[in-house]
Amino acid sequence: MLPYSSLHEATAALGRNLTFAETFWFNYSANKSDYYLYCHNILFLFVIFSFVPLPLVFVELLRSAGFDKYKIQPKVKLSFSEMLKCYKDVMRMFFLIVGPLQLLSYPSIKMIGIRTGLPLPSGWEIFLQLLVYFTVEDYTNYWIHRFLHCKWGYEKIHRVHHEYPAPIGFAAPYAHWAEILILGIPSFLGPAMVPGHMITFWLWIALRQIEAIETHSGYDFPWNPTKYIPFYGGADYHDYHHYVGEQSQSNFASVFTYCDFIYGTDKGYRYQKKLLWKLKEGVKSGDEHNGGSYYAPTQDLKSD
Repeated sequence: MLPYSSLHEATAALGRNLTFAETFWFNYSANKSDYYLYCHNILFLFVIFSFVPLPLVFVELLRSAGFDKYKIQPKVKLSFSEMLKCYKDVMRMFFLIVGPLQLLSYPSIKMIGIRTGLPLPSGWEIFLQLLVYFTVEDYTNYWIHRFLHCKWGYEKIHRVHHEYPAPIGFAAPYAHWAEILILGIPSFLGPAMVPGHMITFWLWIALRQIEAIETHSGYDFPWNPTKYIPFYGGADYHDYHHYVGEQSQSNFASVFTYCDFIYGTDKGYRYQKKLLWKLKEGVKSGDEHNGGSYYAPTQDLKSD
């Protein structure tokens, strides 16, 4: 709750006129508790999990020639009932684990110093903080992901997420309840190290989930703006990890690729890409290329 009773009082406290964004924030949040504002995350996550994957669902159901050539594993086609089951499983975990975790974790948010007041952060401040959050989460998630691929971690926990060897958008948060709890740690570390405004925290939670949905989309669209982000993995990169499955020792990174490169856990993926490029060139020299998946010529090849 803001410590100002009016816009005039807020203007006097800041020593300047409020920006349009700050005026909007004041009008919206002045009489709302910090806890109420924090709980917006639950609504944001529900909307993201429910609606962001929907275009991918329609693309998967239609499978028209215009989009099918971008499907990474074109031999795999999920029915509407299968995708609906995935969504129901995700929602069940959302209401049983994610939602309650959000409600109970508010004291930790207050402890690290996430603020709700004025002034609002600048665009550059938000950008730099989000960059820190993504980098810290990516590095920490990398090592947790590697641990979950050890025999015990995979069999007891991580195998649930790999029930979709050809992932879809709804499957991004599909996981064992213990994995959801464990992976909440990397998401919290960045804001704990560099606490910012509640708006920045909202953006961080929303963008991270949207990124996960895009990464699990199963489609590699050439016009995707994320292709211009340095070291960004994307759908093709993470799809390989799901494709190989339990034996995978490649592509553990959640967002960027630098950890896999530094620690040599992208060799299987690079070998596969190089081999399939050679096969593709061979097909081109024989007859017209069919425009299918990178994996299509070698569906049984799982060299890692």
